[in-house]
Amino acid sequence: MKNILIIGSTGQIGSELTRELRARYGSQHVVAGYIEGAAPTGELKEGGPSAIADVTNAQQIADVVARYGIDTIYNLAALLSVVAENKPRLAWKIGVDGLFNILEVAREHSCAVFTPSSIGSFGLETPRKMTPQDAIQRPRTIYGITKVSTELLSDYYHLKYGVDTRAVRFPGLISYVTPPGGGTTDYAVDIFYSAVRGETFHCPIQAGTYLDMMYMPDALNAAIMLMEADGNRLIHRNAFNVSAMSFAPEEIYAEIKKHRPAFEMVYDVDPLKQHIAESWPDQMDDSCARQEWDWKPQYDMATMTRDMLQKLAERLH
Repeated sequence: MKNILIIGSTGQIGSELTRELRARYGSQHVVAGYIEGAAPTGELKEGGPSAIADVTNAQQIADVVARYGIDTIYNLAALLSVVAENKPRLAWKIGVDGLFNILEVAREHSCAVFTPSSIGSFGLETPRKMTPQDAIQRPRTIYGITKVSTELLSDYYHLKYGVDTRAVRFPGLISYVTPPGGGTTDYAVDIFYSAVRGETFHCPIQAGTYLDMMYMPDALNAAIMLMEADGNRLIHRNAFNVSAMSFAPEEIYAEIKKHRPAFEMVYDVDPLKQHIAESWPDQMDDSCARQEWDWKPQYDMATMTRDMLQKLAERLH
Protein backbone atom coordinates (compact mmCIF):
# COMPACT_ATOMS: atom_id res chain seq x y z
CA MET A 1 0.00 0.00 0.00
CA LYS A 2 1.28 3.42 -0.95
CA ASN A 3 -1.66 5.81 -1.08
CA ILE A 4 -4.87 5.12 0.84
CA LEU A 5 -8.31 6.72 0.75
CA ILE A 6 -10.60 6.30 3.76
CA ILE A 7 -14.26 6.72 2.82
CA GLY A 8 -16.14 7.73 5.97
CA SER A 9 -13.06 8.93 7.83
CA THR A 10 -15.05 10.82 10.47
CA GLY A 11 -17.26 7.86 11.42
CA GLN A 12 -17.14 5.28 14.19
CA ILE A 13 -14.39 3.16 12.64
CA GLY A 14 -12.95 5.64 10.17
CA SER A 15 -11.90 8.25 12.72
CA GLU A 16 -9.62 5.72 14.41
CA LEU A 17 -8.56 3.78 11.33
CA THR A 18 -7.38 6.98 9.63
CA ARG A 19 -5.08 7.77 12.56
CA GLU A 20 -3.75 4.20 12.71
CA LEU A 21 -3.02 4.05 8.98
CA ARG A 22 -1.26 7.40 9.08
CA ALA A 23 0.88 6.18 11.95
CA ARG A 24 1.85 3.08 9.96
CA TYR A 25 2.22 4.42 6.43
CA GLY A 26 2.93 8.11 6.87
CA SER A 27 0.40 10.92 7.20
CA GLN A 28 0.72 12.16 3.60
CA HIS A 29 -0.16 8.74 2.21
CA VAL A 30 -3.59 8.52 3.86
CA VAL A 31 -6.41 10.75 2.62
CA ALA A 32 -9.36 11.32 4.95
CA GLY A 33 -12.47 11.20 2.76
CA TYR A 34 -15.60 12.90 4.06
CA ILE A 35 -19.01 14.21 3.02
CA GLU A 36 -20.14 17.82 3.09
CA GLY A 37 -21.18 18.84 6.56
CA ALA A 38 -18.96 16.25 8.23
CA ALA A 39 -15.46 17.56 7.58
CA PRO A 40 -12.56 16.31 9.71
CA THR A 41 -11.57 18.46 12.67
CA GLY A 42 -8.67 18.57 15.07
CA GLU A 43 -6.10 15.81 14.64
CA LEU A 44 -7.93 14.24 11.70
CA LYS A 45 -7.84 17.51 9.78
CA GLU A 46 -4.34 18.54 10.74
CA GLY A 47 -2.75 15.09 10.55
CA GLY A 48 -2.83 14.65 6.79
CA PRO A 49 -4.68 15.35 3.53
CA SER A 50 -8.46 15.27 3.32
CA ALA A 51 -10.97 15.50 0.50
CA ILE A 52 -14.72 15.40 -0.10
CA ALA A 53 -15.44 11.80 -1.16
CA ASP A 54 -19.15 10.97 -1.13
CA VAL A 55 -19.90 7.35 -2.10
CA THR A 56 -23.04 8.46 -3.90
CA ASN A 57 -20.91 10.52 -6.31
CA ALA A 58 -18.76 8.22 -8.46
CA GLN A 59 -17.03 11.03 -10.32
CA GLN A 60 -16.05 12.67 -7.06
CA ILE A 61 -14.47 9.43 -5.85
CA ALA A 62 -12.67 8.97 -9.17
CA ASP A 63 -11.29 12.51 -9.02
CA VAL A 64 -9.86 11.98 -5.53
CA VAL A 65 -8.35 8.63 -6.53
CA ALA A 66 -6.66 10.22 -9.55
CA ARG A 67 -5.52 13.34 -7.68
CA TYR A 68 -3.76 11.43 -4.91
CA GLY A 69 -2.68 8.32 -6.84
CA ILE A 70 -4.80 6.11 -4.59
CA ASP A 71 -4.20 2.36 -4.79
CA THR A 72 -6.22 1.21 -1.74
CA ILE A 73 -9.69 2.25 -0.62
CA TYR A 74 -11.16 1.53 2.81
CA ASN A 75 -14.89 1.95 2.27
CA LEU A 76 -16.51 2.57 5.67
CA ALA A 77 -19.61 4.42 4.49
CA ALA A 78 -22.77 2.85 5.97
CA LEU A 79 -25.65 3.53 8.34
CA LEU A 80 -25.59 1.68 11.65
CA SER A 81 -28.20 -1.00 12.26
CA VAL A 82 -30.86 0.85 14.25
CA VAL A 83 -30.53 4.01 12.16
CA ALA A 84 -30.80 1.95 8.96
CA GLU A 85 -34.11 0.41 10.07
CA ASN A 86 -35.58 3.90 10.19
CA LYS A 87 -34.03 4.95 6.86
CA PRO A 88 -33.98 1.83 4.64
CA ARG A 89 -33.76 3.64 1.29
CA LEU A 90 -30.82 5.72 2.47
CA ALA A 91 -29.17 2.62 3.93
CA TRP A 92 -29.31 0.96 0.50
CA LYS A 93 -28.17 4.09 -1.34
CA ILE A 94 -25.07 4.46 0.82
CA GLY A 95 -24.28 0.82 1.52
CA VAL A 96 -24.93 -0.83 -1.85
CA ASP A 97 -25.18 1.84 -4.54
CA GLY A 98 -22.21 3.56 -2.91
CA LEU A 99 -20.13 0.39 -3.01
CA PHE A 100 -21.03 -0.09 -6.67
CA ASN A 101 -19.56 3.36 -7.38
CA ILE A 102 -16.38 2.54 -5.48
CA LEU A 103 -15.93 -0.82 -7.20
CA GLU A 104 -16.30 0.80 -10.61
CA VAL A 105 -13.64 3.37 -9.71
CA ALA A 106 -11.43 0.59 -8.33
CA ARG A 107 -11.82 -1.40 -11.55
CA GLU A 108 -10.82 1.59 -13.66
CA HIS A 109 -7.92 2.68 -11.45
CA SER A 110 -6.65 -0.73 -10.21
CA CYS A 111 -7.41 -0.12 -6.52
CA ALA A 112 -7.79 -2.68 -3.76
CA VAL A 113 -11.02 -2.26 -1.75
CA PHE A 114 -11.90 -3.08 1.87
CA THR A 115 -15.61 -2.93 2.74
CA PRO A 116 -16.54 -4.26 6.19
CA SER A 117 -19.48 -6.59 6.60
CA SER A 118 -21.04 -7.51 9.94
CA ILE A 119 -22.59 -10.15 12.18
CA GLY A 120 -25.77 -8.46 10.98
CA SER A 121 -25.37 -10.29 7.66
CA PHE A 122 -26.65 -13.44 9.37
CA GLY A 123 -30.24 -14.22 10.36
CA LEU A 124 -32.50 -16.43 12.43
CA GLU A 125 -31.75 -19.54 10.36
CA THR A 126 -28.00 -19.21 10.94
CA PRO A 127 -26.41 -21.35 13.69
CA ARG A 128 -26.02 -18.95 16.62
CA LYS A 129 -23.13 -20.63 18.44
CA MET A 130 -19.77 -20.63 16.66
CA THR A 131 -21.41 -19.50 13.42
CA PRO A 132 -19.49 -21.12 10.54
CA GLN A 133 -17.64 -19.07 7.95
CA ASP A 134 -19.92 -20.45 5.26
CA ALA A 135 -23.48 -20.43 6.63
CA ILE A 136 -26.94 -19.45 5.48
CA GLN A 137 -27.41 -15.67 5.46
CA ARG A 138 -31.06 -14.59 5.57
CA PRO A 139 -31.08 -11.33 7.57
CA ARG A 140 -34.40 -9.68 8.41
CA THR A 141 -33.05 -6.11 8.70
CA ILE A 142 -32.18 -3.70 5.90
CA TYR A 143 -28.76 -3.32 7.55
CA GLY A 144 -28.12 -7.05 7.21
CA ILE A 145 -29.51 -7.17 3.68
CA THR A 146 -27.14 -4.44 2.57
CA LYS A 147 -24.20 -6.25 4.19
CA VAL A 148 -24.95 -9.53 2.39
CA SER A 149 -25.26 -7.52 -0.82
CA THR A 150 -21.86 -5.89 -0.31
CA GLU A 151 -20.25 -9.30 0.24
CA LEU A 152 -21.73 -10.68 -2.98
CA LEU A 153 -21.00 -7.55 -5.00
CA SER A 154 -17.39 -7.49 -3.80
CA ASP A 155 -16.96 -11.15 -4.74
CA TYR A 156 -18.49 -10.45 -8.16
CA TYR A 157 -16.02 -7.67 -8.95
CA HIS A 158 -13.13 -9.86 -7.85
CA LEU A 159 -14.21 -12.86 -9.92
CA LYS A 160 -15.33 -10.94 -13.03
CA TYR A 161 -12.87 -8.04 -13.12
CA GLY A 162 -10.02 -9.08 -10.85
CA VAL A 163 -10.55 -6.24 -8.37
CA ASP A 164 -8.71 -7.01 -5.13
CA THR A 165 -11.71 -6.91 -2.78
CA ARG A 166 -11.46 -7.98 0.85
CA ALA A 167 -13.76 -7.81 3.89
CA VAL A 168 -14.35 -8.97 7.44
CA ARG A 169 -17.61 -9.51 9.30
CA PHE A 170 -17.15 -7.28 12.30
CA PRO A 171 -18.87 -8.11 15.60
CA GLY A 172 -20.01 -5.29 17.88
CA LEU A 173 -17.17 -2.79 18.26
CA ILE A 174 -16.24 -1.16 21.57
CA SER A 175 -14.30 2.10 21.59
CA TYR A 176 -13.47 4.94 23.98
CA VAL A 177 -12.78 7.40 21.14
CA THR A 178 -16.02 7.72 19.17
CA PRO A 179 -19.37 7.89 21.03
CA PRO A 180 -22.06 5.35 20.07
CA GLY A 181 -24.16 6.29 17.06
CA GLY A 182 -27.14 3.98 16.68
CA GLY A 183 -25.92 0.40 16.61
CA THR A 184 -27.53 -2.62 18.27
CA THR A 185 -24.34 -3.49 20.15
CA ASP A 186 -23.73 0.11 21.27
CA TYR A 187 -24.98 -0.77 24.76
CA ALA A 188 -21.55 -2.34 25.30
CA VAL A 189 -20.04 1.12 24.81
CA ASP A 190 -22.75 3.10 26.63
CA ILE A 191 -22.31 0.97 29.73
CA PHE A 192 -18.73 2.16 30.13
CA TYR A 193 -19.75 5.81 29.84
CA SER A 194 -22.32 5.31 32.59
CA ALA A 195 -19.79 3.53 34.79
CA VAL A 196 -17.15 6.24 34.43
CA ARG A 197 -19.71 9.01 35.02
CA GLY A 198 -21.11 7.27 38.09
CA GLU A 199 -24.58 6.89 36.54
CA THR A 200 -26.98 3.95 36.69
CA PHE A 201 -26.96 2.21 33.33
CA HIS A 202 -30.29 1.44 31.65
CA CYS A 203 -29.57 -1.64 29.56
CA PRO A 204 -31.64 -1.94 26.34
CA ILE A 205 -30.77 -5.63 25.85
CA GLN A 206 -32.23 -8.48 27.92
CA ALA A 207 -30.11 -10.51 30.32
CA GLY A 208 -28.80 -13.68 28.73
CA THR A 209 -28.52 -12.16 25.26
CA TYR A 210 -25.05 -13.05 24.01
CA LEU A 211 -23.43 -11.02 21.25
CA ASP A 212 -20.05 -11.18 19.57
CA MET A 213 -17.87 -8.20 20.52
CA MET A 214 -14.44 -6.78 19.74
CA TYR A 215 -12.30 -3.97 21.13
CA MET A 216 -11.53 -1.32 18.53
CA PRO A 217 -7.72 -1.79 18.51
CA ASP A 218 -8.32 -5.40 17.42
CA ALA A 219 -10.80 -4.26 14.76
CA LEU A 220 -8.31 -1.82 13.28
CA ASN A 221 -5.63 -4.47 13.28
CA ALA A 222 -7.95 -6.96 11.58
CA ALA A 223 -8.72 -4.54 8.74
CA ILE A 224 -5.08 -3.68 8.17
CA MET A 225 -3.83 -7.27 8.53
CA LEU A 226 -6.28 -8.50 5.93
CA MET A 227 -5.32 -5.81 3.43
CA GLU A 228 -1.64 -6.62 3.96
CA ALA A 229 -2.16 -10.39 3.65
CA ASP A 230 -0.84 -12.46 0.76
CA GLY A 231 -3.75 -12.61 -1.68
CA ASN A 232 -2.71 -16.09 -2.82
CA ARG A 233 -3.61 -17.46 0.62
CA LEU A 234 -7.12 -16.02 0.63
CA ILE A 235 -9.99 -18.34 -0.17
CA HIS A 236 -12.99 -16.44 1.19
CA ARG A 237 -12.14 -12.74 0.77
CA ASN A 238 -15.69 -11.37 1.23
CA ALA A 239 -16.14 -11.69 4.10
CA PHE A 240 -14.13 -13.32 6.88
CA ASN A 241 -15.63 -14.00 10.29
CA VAL A 242 -13.51 -12.32 12.98
CA SER A 243 -14.20 -12.69 16.68
CA ALA A 244 -12.61 -11.75 19.99
CA MET A 245 -15.14 -12.23 22.82
CA SER A 246 -18.80 -12.97 23.45
CA PHE A 247 -20.78 -11.82 26.47
CA ALA A 248 -24.27 -11.07 27.78
CA PRO A 249 -25.12 -7.76 29.50
CA GLU A 250 -24.90 -9.21 33.00
CA GLU A 251 -21.36 -10.49 32.31
CA ILE A 252 -19.90 -7.18 31.14
CA TYR A 253 -21.69 -5.51 34.06
CA ALA A 254 -20.05 -7.93 36.51
CA GLU A 255 -16.65 -7.33 34.93
CA ILE A 256 -17.01 -3.56 35.24
CA LYS A 257 -18.10 -3.87 38.90
CA LYS A 258 -14.73 -5.47 39.70
CA HIS A 259 -13.26 -2.03 39.01
CA ARG A 260 -16.27 0.13 39.94
CA PRO A 261 -18.02 -1.65 42.84
CA ALA A 262 -20.70 1.04 43.25
CA PHE A 263 -21.81 0.82 39.61
CA GLU A 264 -25.47 -0.12 39.10
CA MET A 265 -27.43 -1.40 36.10
CA VAL A 266 -31.15 -1.87 35.45
CA TYR A 267 -32.89 -3.36 32.42
CA ASP A 268 -34.92 -1.11 30.15
CA VAL A 269 -35.28 -3.26 27.06
CA ASP A 270 -35.63 -1.62 23.65
CA PRO A 271 -37.88 -3.91 21.54
CA LEU A 272 -36.20 -3.03 18.22
CA LYS A 273 -32.67 -3.52 19.52
CA GLN A 274 -33.66 -6.76 21.25
CA HIS A 275 -35.31 -8.05 18.07
CA ILE A 276 -32.18 -7.31 16.04
CA ALA A 277 -29.87 -8.78 18.68
CA GLU A 278 -31.80 -12.05 18.76
CA SER A 279 -31.26 -12.50 15.01
CA TRP A 280 -27.48 -12.18 15.30
CA PRO A 281 -24.92 -14.86 16.25
CA ASP A 282 -23.76 -15.41 19.82
CA GLN A 283 -20.25 -15.84 18.48
CA MET A 284 -18.68 -16.47 15.08
CA ASP A 285 -16.17 -19.18 14.21
CA ASP A 286 -13.18 -17.26 12.85
CA SER A 287 -10.93 -20.25 12.14
CA CYS A 288 -10.75 -19.40 8.41
CA ALA A 289 -9.35 -15.94 9.17
CA ARG A 290 -6.81 -17.51 11.51
CA GLN A 291 -5.77 -20.03 8.86
CA GLU A 292 -5.76 -17.79 5.78
CA TRP A 293 -4.17 -14.59 7.14
CA ASP A 294 -3.07 -15.38 10.70
CA TRP A 295 -5.79 -13.42 12.50
CA LYS A 296 -5.58 -13.38 16.30
CA PRO A 297 -7.19 -10.86 18.70
CA GLN A 298 -5.15 -9.26 21.45
CA TYR A 299 -7.96 -8.36 23.87
CA ASP A 300 -10.48 -10.44 25.83
CA MET A 301 -13.30 -9.12 28.03
CA ALA A 302 -11.10 -8.62 31.09
CA THR A 303 -8.23 -6.80 29.35
CA MET A 304 -10.62 -4.74 27.24
CA THR A 305 -12.63 -3.66 30.31
CA ARG A 306 -9.55 -2.58 32.21
CA ASP A 307 -8.18 -0.55 29.30
CA MET A 308 -11.58 0.90 28.33
CA LEU A 309 -12.28 2.20 31.84
CA GLN A 310 -8.84 3.73 32.14
CA LYS A 311 -8.83 5.45 28.73
CA LEU A 312 -12.42 6.66 28.99
CA ALA A 313 -11.82 8.09 32.45
CA GLU A 314 -8.87 10.07 31.06
CA ARG A 315 -11.04 11.45 28.25
CA LEU A 316 -14.04 12.39 30.40
CA HIS A 317 -12.22 13.97 33.34
